[in-house]
Amino acid sequence: MSRQLHLLLATTRPRRTVPAIHVLDPSVTRLRVTPADLDLYLHVNNGTYLQMMDIGRSNYIADVGGFGRLREKGWYPVVAASTMTYRRSLRLGDPVEITTRVIGWDERVAYLEQVFTRRGERCARGLVAGRFLTRGSGARVPAPQVVELLAGGPLDPPVLPDDVAAWARAVDVAHRG
Repeated sequence: MSRQLHLLLATTRPRRTVPAIHVLDPSVTRLRVTPADLDLYLHVNNGTYLQMMDIGRSNYIADVGGFGRLREKGWYPVVAASTMTYRRSLRLGDPVEITTRVIGWDERVAYLEQVFTRRGERCARGLVAGRFLTRGSGARVPAPQVVELLAGGPLDPPVLPDDVAAWARAVDVAHRG
C-alpha cells in the first residue's frame, strides 16, 4: 500500500485510543518495508521515511485520543521543520518500528522525536517541530494549549535535550521570547 494511502487511513480511520497513555508516553507504529518504499539502490528512500513519520504522528494522535478533541477545536497539525539522521539501511520486507514521542514544547511548537528500529537495532532518527493551525483562519494555536487539550489539563514542558534545543534555534523554529 502506498504510504499516502496508509496516512489517509491512519488519519480518517484512526486506530483505537490506548487506555491510560499520557502525552509524554511513546507511541509505537509497526510497518513492513514494501517495494513502493524502495529507491533505485533497493533501500528505503529518504522521502519515504518522512511519509512513514507522518503515519507515526497520526498514530500517536490516535493513541492519546486526540483526533476527536482536535476536530472539535478545528485544529490540525503541520510540520514546521524536520531533520533526519540515518545509521542503517532499511530493505525490502524489513519489519520497522517507529517510536514517536513528544520531547517538549515552547510557545510556538511541539518537538517530537521519531526513532526507526529494526529488530531492536536503531536505523534512523527524525526530529520534528510541529505546529497546530485553526481550520478556516489558519491561525496558529500555541503549543501549550494543544498539549493541555491532549493531556486533559495543564502540563509543564520537560527540559528539551541540548541537541534538540540547538536544532530548534538553528532551523529558526524555537520560541523567541
